[in-house]
Order: sequence, then C-alpha cells, then structure tokens
Amino acid sequence: MAYEKNLIPPQSLIVSCQAPVDSPLHHPIVIAAMAKAAINQGAVGVRVDTPNHVKAVREAITQPIIGLWKQQIPGFEVYITPRFADAVAIAEAGADIIAIDGTLRNRPNGETLKTLIPKIQQELGKQVMADIDTLEAAIEAASSGADFVGTTLYSYTKATENLSPPGFDLLEKMVQKLEVPVICEGGISSPEQAKKAIKLGATAVVVGTAITGIDIQVKNYQTALLTQSRG
Repeated sequence: MAYEKNLIPPQSLIVSCQAPVDSPLHHPIVIAAMAKAAINQGAVGVRVDTPNHVKAVREAITQPIIGLWKQQIPGFEVYITPRFADAVAIAEAGADIIAIDGTLRNRPNGETLKTLIPKIQQELGKQVMADIDTLEAAIEAASSGADFVGTTLYSYTKATENLSPPGFDLLEKMVQKLEVPVICEGGISSPEQAKKAIKLGATAVVVGTAITGIDIQVKNYQTALLTQSRG
C-alpha cells in the first residue's frame, strides 16, 4: 500500500492536543476543538492520543494527524503505540502518521523496530514517527525505515532520566547523523526555543504543554503564587 510523502514540510509547527485522563479537557470534542484552533492559527498538523480522539480530530480537520495510543503493557516499559495492533486502531481512526516508541527497549510480541516500522508502512499505508531517547535509538529507528525521528522520549527513559528537555544536544547530533527528517519534541516552552530547534536543523517542532496544557499551566502558576505568599 503506497502512502504520500512529505506530509510535514520544513520549518513546521505541530501542536500536541492531549489532556490528562482526569481532566475535563479529556473529551473528544474538546481535543478536536484544540486541534481545529491550532490549525486555524497556522499549525501544519497535530499530535493526538487514543483512537477516539484521533477519530474526533479527523472529523474536524484535513491536515496531517500524528496519532498514537499510550498503552501500559505489564512487563514492558514501552508505552507509545507499543504493538502493531495499537497502530492498526490508530490508523483506522484516521491518523496519517503513526507515532511509536522508537527506543531500544523490549516490546511485546517479540516485535522490533525493524519488524514493526515496515509492517505499519506496508500493511497500513501509514508513515511512522519514531519517538526516541538517545542517538543510538535514533540511528536504529532511521535504519529501520522510520519516516521521521523525534526527540520525544529524551528524559523519559532510564537511560535519560537525569537529563532535561529540550534535548538540543541530541537534536544537533541527530541532524548530523540521520538522513530522515528530525522532529524536536519535548520541553519546548517558548517561541524562541521553537526557533532555536528549527535553526539547529529540525524539520518541525512539536509543542504541547506550552500551548494546550491548561491543567499543568494553571497548576504551575498556582504553585508559584502559593510559594510567593508563604515566602
């Protein structure tokens, strides 16, 4: 099954439209509204979690959707679309690009990057974004055929838990080493940081919390004010 190339143009902004499961924002209608608002203001695409949310967003926009499904599988640390079956559900919901855990950690059903990525591309006709944590993982994902490689899991794995995003150092190395488009995701909290990522060679920047993370943003402001009042 063939799929369209160049879904993400250079120097692009992608907005991650997600919300905590216990938030009132965690509703398909709200997520779709976030996505539509982002597209209306110039974002080239959105990143969305769960089949229900992808389906709702697909009904609201025609621009590219990077879909994923966060799943906690007992005995495994990978959680971003960890199995082919999860990718199938996201593809059927309407995603154009499937985001998967691109780290070197073990994954269910004996799948590996070298088996999972081509299977998604060939059987589902979808592009693949590999979310990685280290340069070694990025190289493995690219060599396995990933269409995009992102810094998404930098600081979220045991190998990188002592590091803080944005992973600009990792981004620079990836741009130098990889021939596939590199996406900077994680910790981008200002337009200036987004510009820096593009200047360093990222094809696109994914921004989530700084734009759509109402829950954590309000909590951060409230915590700061409480700390100030106690001081």
